[in-house]
Amino acid sequence: MILAGLGSAALLGGAYIFQALGYAPCQMCLWQRWPHMVAIALGVSALFLARLPVAIAGALAALTTALIGVYHTGVERDWWEGPSSCSGGGDITGLTGADLLSTDVLDKVVMCDEVSWALFGLSMPSWNALFSFLLAAIWILAARQSLKESRL
Repeated sequence: MILAGLGSAALLGGAYIFQALGYAPCQMCLWQRWPHMVAIALGVSALFLARLPVAIAGALAALTTALIGVYHTGVERDWWEGPSSCSGGGDITGLTGADLLSTDVLDKVVMCDEVSWALFGLSMPSWNALFSFLLAAIWILAARQSLKESRL
């Protein structure tokens, strides 16, 4: 469980490094970060709390971010529509008149349906999904191990 929590910490750290390098996150990228934060907290809490519930919650957190990553990948590849606030034409209802006239706002609007970085044909959300499914498998293995230990 600690390993899975560290895996989420590594993925979250990587996201922040990309952000520091100038790859601003879109709204769905931010959504993918929250379950990782939960998984990190669960990895730490595994030292103090009952292992089986923590492992199940960790698996759910990892699966949540993985599924958001799959959804985001589908939006990027035009398999389905994304949120109107960050894909397609974009929703400008959150912007003021001053924002619309300012050139500074261009850095604030990041579209969810555009790939900003890819490696081997997979975008950041795709990699997040792939590694998060792997982390979910680690959480599930930890849950199974905890269940075996409780039966002994």
